[in-house]
Amino acid sequence: MNRFQEILHKGYAQTFEVTKVLFHEKTEHQDLIIFETPTFGRVMALDNIVQVTTRDEFVYHEMMTHVPILAKGDVTNVLIIGGGDGGILREVLRHKSVEQATMVEIDASVVDLCQQHFADISDGAFDDPRTNLIIDDGVKFVAETKQRFDVIIVDSTDPIGPGEVLFTQSFYAGCHRCLTDGGVLVTQNGVPFFQGSEVVDTNRRMGKSFKDNGFYTAVVPTYIGGFMTLGWGCDDTAVRNVSVKVLQDRFQKANISTRYYTPEMHKASFALPPFISDLLAD
Repeated sequence: MNRFQEILHKGYAQTFEVTKVLFHEKTEHQDLIIFETPTFGRVMALDNIVQVTTRDEFVYHEMMTHVPILAKGDVTNVLIIGGGDGGILREVLRHKSVEQATMVEIDASVVDLCQQHFADISDGAFDDPRTNLIIDDGVKFVAETKQRFDVIIVDSTDPIGPGEVLFTQSFYAGCHRCLTDGGVLVTQNGVPFFQGSEVVDTNRRMGKSFKDNGFYTAVVPTYIGGFMTLGWGCDDTAVRNVSVKVLQDRFQKANISTRYYTPEMHKASFALPPFISDLLAD
C-alpha cells in the first residue's frame, strides 16, 4: 500500500502517503488499520475513516478534556465513552483532582493495538491506578450504571457503524441520568462544513435532556473541513459561561502544560461563526 485515501465526504477525499503498514485486520466490530506517514506520523483508521494521528492528536484530546473539566471545577469522577487510543484518558488523569476515570470501550482490540502502536498517546494512562477500563457497550453502561460522574466525554467515531448509537436521544438521556448535579457531557460532533446534519440532529436530541446544550469548536488538521464541533450538555448555564479569570485560576492550579488549550481559547471556542450557529435554529 503506497497510499491511503479517506473518502468521508461526498465528492471530496484526503490522501496519505503510506511508508509502512503496521497492522490491518477486521476486528469483531470494524476494519482497523495502523500505518506510518511522512507528514502526520502514525495514523489509525477505522472503517476507512481516520481516527487519530500522532502529530495532531493533542488538539482534539486537550479540547475534549480540559474544557469540561475546568469549566465544571472540582471534578473527581470522569466517564469516557470510547477513546480506545487513551489520549482522552491521558489528559483526564493530568488533573490531580480526578479520583477515578472510568473508560468504557466496546472494542478491546482497539485498546490492545493502541497500547502496542500508540504508547506515546496514552503515556502510561492505562496503568494509572485511577483508571477503570471496562470493555462494554457505552449505551448499555450509561443506561444501567449506578455510578455518577462529574464529566462524561464521548470520544466516538462518526455516526456510522458501531458509533451510530452514540448519537441518539436515548443515549444522551442515559448520560444525563448518570451525571452529578451540574455535570457536563461533551461529544465528538463532526465537521459542520461537511456534516451540518450532525449538528442539527445532536442539538435537537441533546436538547431533550439538557437545559443548556450547544457546541464549541477546535481545528484538527486531519479532520478535514475546518472547524470541528464538540457537543456540550449541562443543566447549569453558569458552567458554560464561567469567566476567563476563573478558568485562568483553575488552569494555573491544575499546573498542566498544553499545546492548544488555554483559558482564552476555551472561552473563544464557544463563539460560533454564523454558518454553524444558523444550524442551531433549525
